[in-house]
Amino acid sequence: MIHKIVLNGRLIEYDLLRKRVKNVNLRIKSDLSINVSANPRVSVKFIEEFIFSKADFILKSLEKYEKLKLATPQKKQYVDDETFLLLGKDFRLRLREGENKVSVDESYLILSAKDISNLELKSKILDEFFKLKCMGIVEDLSRSVYPYFKKAGVTYPNIKFRKMKSQWGSCNMKKGVLTFNTLLIHTPLSCIEYVVVHEFSHFLVFNHSKKFYEIVEKLIPDWKTRKNLLNTYARNIII
Repeated sequence: MIHKIVLNGRLIEYDLLRKRVKNVNLRIKSDLSINVSANPRVSVKFIEEFIFSKADFILKSLEKYEKLKLATPQKKQYVDDETFLLLGKDFRLRLREGENKVSVDESYLILSAKDISNLELKSKILDEFFKLKCMGIVEDLSRSVYPYFKKAGVTYPNIKFRKMKSQWGSCNMKKGVLTFNTLLIHTPLSCIEYVVVHEFSHFLVFNHSKKFYEIVEKLIPDWKTRKNLLNTYARNIII
């Protein structure tokens, strides 16, 4: 069973397996997954206290594996069972011959293409799917948070999208434009909402002063947790 815990401001997920073992066992894999095994009689509270005691080890191990992952980037091959992130969750790819499109079920991204052997075509179809998905979510979130900024005299901005290497979003106050990184689609919805609120807040305070984050906090009280979570994805997505 998947559990969540915050270690030094970073949200961590671990898979808890109940089995007949003497001790609580912790294993961190190179794919960044964390497995914990414990006897059914051991309480979750005790297990999480154990995890807290190993916080430094866990975070250092994750950082090590993240660096290794970045040092040896793997180009996508667009083949069956290859994994792709969508809203922070891993989905496995399934290929089908047919009209160029992508559909989603609980575990799979089902990519249909007229020529499933064409790597460039498959890449283009999936990129377009991710881009449109990102646009729809960001635009919905923008409309949702805008009433707060409208009261402060902010005109609804022109919203643009593009892939960016070093930032999740940007605000051009003079032109009234917000630009969002389409790679946001690979991060959890809570992170996307944080970026939307963050960029809208720049219409009121351009810098990252205490006053700026006071505005962000009014709309997202747990913004620090979301920001830290977003940073974990930045290490693996923006290269």
